[in-house]
Order: sequence, then structure tokens, then C-alpha cells
Amino acid sequence: MMQKIQKFGGAMFTPVMLFAFAGVVIGFGTLFTTEVIFGPLAAPGTMWYGVWNVILQGGWTVFNQLPLLFAVSLPIGLANKQNARCCMEALVGYLTFQYFVNTMLSQWGGFFGVDFAAEVGGASGLAMIASIKTLDMGMIGALAVSGIIIAIHNKFYEVELPEWLGVFAGSTFVYIITFFVMIPVAFAACLLWPHVQDGIRAFQGFVATTGTLGVGVFAFLERALIPFGLHHLMYSPFYYDNAVVDGGIYTAFATALPQIAASTDSLKELAPYAAFTCSSWSKIFGCPGIALAFYATAKPEKRKELLSLLIPITLTAIFCGVTEPIEFTFLFIAPPLFIVHCVLAALLAMAINMVGCVGVFAGGLIEISSLNFIPLMANHWQQYAMTLVVGLVFTAIWFVVFRFLIVKFDFKTPGREDDAEQVKFHSKAEYRAAKNGELASGATADVDEAADPYAVMAAAVLELLGGADNIVDVTNCVIRLRVNVKDETLVADDPDFKSIGTSGIAKNGKGMQVIIGLKVPKVRDRFEALL
Repeated sequence: MMQKIQKFGGAMFTPVMLFAFAGVVIGFGTLFTTEVIFGPLAAPGTMWYGVWNVILQGGWTVFNQLPLLFAVSLPIGLANKQNARCCMEALVGYLTFQYFVNTMLSQWGGFFGVDFAAEVGGASGLAMIASIKTLDMGMIGALAVSGIIIAIHNKFYEVELPEWLGVFAGSTFVYIITFFVMIPVAFAACLLWPHVQDGIRAFQGFVATTGTLGVGVFAFLERALIPFGLHHLMYSPFYYDNAVVDGGIYTAFATALPQIAASTDSLKELAPYAAFTCSSWSKIFGCPGIALAFYATAKPEKRKELLSLLIPITLTAIFCGVTEPIEFTFLFIAPPLFIVHCVLAALLAMAINMVGCVGVFAGGLIEISSLNFIPLMANHWQQYAMTLVVGLVFTAIWFVVFRFLIVKFDFKTPGREDDAEQVKFHSKAEYRAAKNGELASGATADVDEAADPYAVMAAAVLELLGGADNIVDVTNCVIRLRVNVKDETLVADDPDFKSIGTSGIAKNGKGMQVIIGLKVPKVRDRFEALL
């Protein structure tokens, strides 16, 4: 079950990859159409405003069609075969489901306790999806329906029909089954989802009253679930769905940017719901403190070599918001350090919340700047300055705490390994030779990785996972190659994976997560080609 949940979490992250660019476009579009910043130049009716408003509205594409986007994207990660055809089937099936819901509610809305004549949005519980008025089931409904269609596809896509029915085979057969399955699914949605909406509203009220403590709990769990690959499932309903605000925090905050930019009130007063997008603070201020602690406690002769590892993975965390590369350097060799890291992340989020700084702080510095600093700096620089002070204090706390614990318990963090262990990344050829005892100390294997380094990485990973015969299936999220294997005892250990250039492996039964980095889609392509 855990493997399936992890695979689902990774597949769900596929459309999220689009959010960074869309967020940048919205950030700059909002910035350049805000009169309080650009004056009369940005007034409605000017050519400047018109051009940037076109760009801004285009940037809203992803966020305005989130349920549809998730429904279509899920098969990319979960379909066992013919992913592209399954995406088409999911699109048609999801739209069919929405038309069924629309018709049922328009005819029998009173029976289901839904006022279908109400305007979409707000407390009506209704939404407009692909120009279809329907129940506002958000991302959860899209994923549930898409998941059902994927299951139908995986089971029936390759069913052989009699020759005279051949025209109905493949995707057509999948859609035929989907069509009739969606009728009871739509009825169940109309019957049950209004009660779910009542529960969601109650949960929203609970979260809204937890204050700073709730922010701390959220920040702790968001970090603590990373080793299980479940953090996406934790924060997605908050960021992109209706857990605390209609449309999700990202959409609500981006929509309110002009009003927030024009006001001098506290950010926390203007957008209290945005307190939960707080994971960036541990990325920007915590990871540098961790890296400094690693460098300070490393063996002197390994410090120069260690910098080649720490600098890129720390900058990746700060600017891109991807923390797994640095966190997985110590997660498995020193789990207590990771727990401390989660606690400090929660305390930092609470401290910054107490100074009143909220906003879309879930990604890296690039995303943060476009959605916060650039459009809002004019009237809110004092809060950002206070946040910087608090953050730098916590960077020092991270450094002191990590340095003390590393020395006290002699954790073998990067740069402190035994002499036999190496910090550097090696090629596949070097790994094989080292395993066979063929390399003398200090020797370097002659291998041409320039032609296709992704293929080299994929082949090495496949070998360490026990070979092609040991692979059940493979998907990926933003930086991890997620693989289910037949026999986990054939899979190599974490140091072996680090020796070929990855950031290690997370094992959970037969579920393996190889930490590749942002190049993981290309490595997966080569990996699947080898299979």
C-alpha cells in the first residue's frame, strides 16, 4: 500500500512542475500592471497595461484549469502502458463525468441538497470546469475520477475483441467502460460530496483558529514526510485546493496581489490564509546553516572536495526550493539530525509568522521573488527586512545545533566518512571496477560520459537495482526515480548509489526512490529504454 501511495504522490507532482513558470508570469504580470508601483504607466487603458495584462491572463491558464490539468496529467505517472492514450481517455472520461454531474444536479438538485441555481464560487459549492457548471470537487475529485479511468485503462486496454468488433478495441473499449462507470460515480459524487464540503468548511475553521501553532505543526509535517515521499499529498490540498481558502493558497494569493501591493497593512492581516505556504524558510535559511555545519565538522583534507558537493546542492535548495539533495546526504546516516531539522523548520515558520510575514513562500527564491518581493516590496519591505533578520538568526541556530550534534555523536556526515569512503561522485565504469577490485588506489577509469551522461547514469542505477529482471515499474517526481522491485535484497546500499553520482536511495520494502536531481526525467527516459 505504501508503494502505491508513494507512486501516486510522485505522479501527482507531474503537473506541479508547470507552476513555477506560471507563478513567475503571474508575478511579473501583476507587478507591471500595478499602478501603486508603476504609476500612470500601468493604468488600465494604456498600451503598457494592455500588453502586460495579456501576458498576465495567459499566466493564469494553469491555475484556472487545475482540476482538468491534474485529471489529464495523472496517467503520465500511473498508466502501465500507452500513457499518452490514457491521458486522452482521462480527459474524455473526466468531461463525461462532469456532464453527468451537471445534468443530475440541474434536474434533481433538491434531492441532493444542492442549490444548482446559485452562482459558482463562494459557499455555493459549485464551480465551472471546462465551461461545465458542476460540483466544486477541486483536485481531489479530478484525481479520484482520473484514478478510476487509469485503473480501467490498465485492465482493459489490451483486451482482445472479436474481429468484427475490432473498431471498439483499445482506447474506444476503455471509454465505453468508462462511460457507464461514470454514471454511478457521478451519482455518488452528487450524493456524498456536499457533505464532504461541509466537513471541509469545518476543517477550514479549525485550521484558521490554530494560529501560529498550526503553522508550526504544518511546517514540521511537511518536512517530516519527505523520507516517505508523501509530502506532496500533505501540502497539495492547502496550496492548490480548498483546504484553507477557495481555489488554494497559490491562486487566492496571486489573485489578491494588486490589493496587497497597494495596502500598507500587515501581510498577515491582508492574507492570513497564506501562513501555511511557509516551507521556503527552512530551504533558504536552514540549508545554508546545515552546509556550514558540514563544512566546519569535515576533516580538513576533505573540505575542498566537500565544497564541490555542498555549493550546488545548497544553491539548488535556496533558488529552486528542492531540498532532497542536501537532506538526503544526512537523512539515513544520521536520522536524529533530520528530526532536529524538522523541528527547527517548524520553529522558524512560527517565528516568521509571529512577525506577520506571510505569502507564497513554498518554492525557491526565484518563485518567492516573483510572487512576493518584487510586487510587494514597496509597501512591505519592513516585514521582509524583519524576516531576513529572523532567518539569519535561525541560520546561526542551525549551524550551532548541527555542529554540536555532529561532533557530540560523531555522525558520519559528508566530509567525516572513514578514509575508505569518498565524497566524490564516480562514473559507472569506476563503480564496476571498484566493486571488482580492478582499480588501484587513486586510479581513474577511462570512460566517455560526454556522449550521453544520462544513459550512463541510467545504466548504473539499473545495475544497482538488481538489473532489468528485478524491475516491476518506474515513475518519477521532480528529483526522484521511483522504482518498485521484485526482490529488495538485490538492491545495492546507499553508498553504492552515491558512488555513481546520485544523492542516495530511500528504501521502503520493495519501493525504491533513487535521488537523481532535476535531470531525473532524462534519466528515466534512458532507464525505460534499457528496460
